Amino acid sequence: MDEIEIVDYDPRWAFLFNEEAARLRAALDPSLIVGLEHFGSTAIPGLAAKPIIDILIAVRSLAAARATFVEALQKLDYIYWADNLKKDRMFFVKGMPPFGSKRSHQVHITEPTGELWHRLAFRDYLRAHPDESATYERFKKRLAVEYQTDREAYTDAKSVYVESVMRKVSK
Repeated sequence: MDEIEIVDYDPRWAFLFNEEAARLRAALDPSLIVGLEHFGSTAIPGLAAKPIIDILIAVRSLAAARATFVEALQKLDYIYWADNLKKDRMFFVKGMPPFGSKRSHQVHITEPTGELWHRLAFRDYLRAHPDESATYERFKKRLAVEYQTDREAYTDAKSVYVESVMRKVSK
């Protein structure tokens, strides 16, 4: 079972991101990559989070990435989420119950005009506003209890809060 687990902030998350980012850069076609960022709650110092390193990659062409990145990432033990309903992105997971190990990394691939790339503003806003980060943490912890075994419902419920912060960012 892939339960929602929120843990205290771990300063090693930045190191784990840098380590995995180096592996990704070595494995993927650098001519396609226009940005590679630590994304999600583990990228916000002090914020409790699911202990999963989210990595966001912006590419020149999603079609070109689909042609070459799937095989390259599979060699790094990522599983491609081919049935993703959102066609403006690709999604990969490292560590996937019930296949043995816990989820440790997620790679999101989009173009720089994609919704996900614009969501870096959410990360940056929480980094700059610790009070907002603390509010988000409390909200996530409540949702993690409410949706402990339903990752999709947890993510959907979080999106309401994310959208409220994104409206603040865009003002």
